[in-house]
Amino acid sequence: MKRIGMGLVGAGLIGPQHVEAVRRLGFVDVVAVAGSNEASARAKADAMGIPKAYGGYQALIDDPDVEVVHNCTPNHLHLPVNLAAIEKGKHIVSDKPLAMNGDEAQQLLDAATKAGVVHAVTFNYRGNPLVQQARAMIANGEIGRVHFIHGHYLQDWLIKETDFSWRIEPEKSGPTSAMGDIGSHWCDLVQHVSGLRIESVLADLTTVIPTRKKPTVARETFSEATDDEGEDFTVTVEDLGSVLVRFGNGCKGLFTAGQVCAGHKNDLVFEINGLGGSLRWLQERQNELWVGRRDGGNVELAKDPGAMDPSVAGYAHLPGGHQEGWATAFHNIMRDIYTHIAGGKGPDDPQPPAFATFEDGYRADRVVDAILASSTAGGVWTDVRY
Repeated sequence: MKRIGMGLVGAGLIGPQHVEAVRRLGFVDVVAVAGSNEASARAKADAMGIPKAYGGYQALIDDPDVEVVHNCTPNHLHLPVNLAAIEKGKHIVSDKPLAMNGDEAQQLLDAATKAGVVHAVTFNYRGNPLVQQARAMIANGEIGRVHFIHGHYLQDWLIKETDFSWRIEPEKSGPTSAMGDIGSHWCDLVQHVSGLRIESVLADLTTVIPTRKKPTVARETFSEATDDEGEDFTVTVEDLGSVLVRFGNGCKGLFTAGQVCAGHKNDLVFEINGLGGSLRWLQERQNELWVGRRDGGNVELAKDPGAMDPSVAGYAHLPGGHQEGWATAFHNIMRDIYTHIAGGKGPDDPQPPAFATFEDGYRADRVVDAILASSTAGGVWTDVRY
């Protein structure tokens, strides 16, 4: 298979996961990394065995050996970095959310479409084998018409006033924290699995910890504070919120996203109820899919390629009883993206199931826009403006 050169912009928490995932493919060469300055980029490059280091993203994008750019920067840099790659004719893989808001996401989608480059967003939970199994079962009509979708995405990494991240600074994250960061994952995932689109929302958002201690030295996301030193920082973005949802076929839904829920580390759950059955998947128990029936008894479907729908069995790499996790799901979405590119296919060609495009990222941003607008208006039904 044709070898492909990949360049990484931003090597913080998620960047190394991109590197590991593409290296597992066997035909991708990670040729360069770009950081905020040359020294930090060189340190990251040496740590990950990457030959080239750049002190700015444009130099990496201009490198002729880089064919695909991975953008793992904070949200405020998604628009300029993605646009720069698109303008250079490079394929682009962007971390989520795609942009700070739906208007920026629309700008990126339009630019990528016009340039004819392959574009992808890392909604990585699509890559879990049993997520794809649930999607296939619904598409095959195995649980009947879907009428209710519910769940949550809860974490606790912002539960202390000394916990801090760029994700709660609006100039870097945008006007949202919990909804943009993890709520966008839940919304994309249930739309992907159910095949339904979110059309309107009614949201109630809150800031549980309104004042935090901003450290004098920046910390990685999820890292524990060592003391309470730092200046007071007034938080204007939400860290908890609940949303009622209406889908396109009349299906109803609701979910909660929160980063201040003690004991919940990465607790992503969805349940989809149809007239013929129900499906529930828990990210922290991702090798099981609960199937609920009124008649015939409920079952826990274990991850086993031999028992999965043949169309999605390839997302499971190991035999039944061998657990697969977060990193493998991330690898699966990279496999879908890179086999598409290696096959000479473009953005208008059909993509594999787990492949999320800028159009998917645009939809998620528009949903978050509507959630913010609904809450700001005092909790009123608000249409998603696609």
